[in-house]
Amino acid sequence: MTERGVSYTVSRNTRTSVAAVWLGVASALAVLSVPLWGSPALMRWGVEVMCYLVLAQMWNLMAGYGGLMSVGMQAFVGVGAYSLFIFAQHLGVHPFLAIPLGGVMAALAALLTSVLVFRMRGGYFAIGTWVLAEVFRIAFSNVSLLGGGSGQSLTVMAHIDRTTREIGVYLIAATVLIAASVAINLLLRSRFGLGLTAIRDSEDAAESQGVDVKALKLQVYTLASFGAGLVGAVYFTSILRISPNAAFDPNWVVAAVFIVVIGGIGTLEGPVLGTAIFFGLRWLLADYGTWYWLVMGAVAVGVVVFAPAGLWGYVRARWDLQLLPLQRRLILSARQPQRGARTLELAGKTEVGRT
Repeated sequence: MTERGVSYTVSRNTRTSVAAVWLGVASALAVLSVPLWGSPALMRWGVEVMCYLVLAQMWNLMAGYGGLMSVGMQAFVGVGAYSLFIFAQHLGVHPFLAIPLGGVMAALAALLTSVLVFRMRGGYFAIGTWVLAEVFRIAFSNVSLLGGGSGQSLTVMAHIDRTTREIGVYLIAATVLIAASVAINLLLRSRFGLGLTAIRDSEDAAESQGVDVKALKLQVYTLASFGAGLVGAVYFTSILRISPNAAFDPNWVVAAVFIVVIGGIGTLEGPVLGTAIFFGLRWLLADYGTWYWLVMGAVAVGVVVFAPAGLWGYVRARWDLQLLPLQRRLILSARQPQRGARTLELAGKTEVGRT
């Protein structure tokens, strides 16, 4: 756009964001290359890290952008995991093909239960999702076909060579992480993302501007549940055994909330930073037993008090650093004629605002 010798462009990209994208591509290639040089122990640890990161991204999408503060996301981790066992162990589906079915079944469970949980708001919604997770845990504990309260092992995986199994699970986990990261980034840059942030700030104001609040909340709830179901299916394919207490363990959502809160809720970079801190602390405190969770809690409280927006939120506010910015920037480029036969072009660009 040009007016009176001044041209305007609207862009999200900066030199930093372009560099961050290439860094992300390089990181993805490095993650995918691990089976070529890494040990089985490293791949198993990598699967766990990627599962927690994806779960944190899903919780951040739902709570940090959609304003849905759920403390019952473990319900869909468990549904996805048990769906894997049903399809692979009892219906003859190849375990690797059963993993996406776990995500689909978790999304279906979210659709069916949304009628109940969406009747509640705020703290009641959070408590309602936790109650829902407990209902699922008790229900699966009473299914004898799935081992009841003691659970069962994924014995069908014995038919797959161990090396093939470990590499396959690792590559599936890496694919889920990469796909989730790219999809969330693209969604938040679309009208879907604008609607989500509007709902988070004020449901009434968003609805007055034409946002279909109910439909958008249902979509993000279902999408996050699908991701949680994939996490459950991938994780329990890796460890080869399931039980109701493990599949519906509240620590799933506790870890996700911790990661997002310390990393930076409502930011794309926050879950990545939070996951690195979470596993770094777990490694450092592995020999201290119950003190592990006490220290983690103290760290979370300290971050909430001194950096309410999380560590990455503090960095963004302090230095205006965003690796993956979502807002648009208005860039001004001006040409100024000079007296005489020559003209002088102003090569610099000035940032004059954001939208």
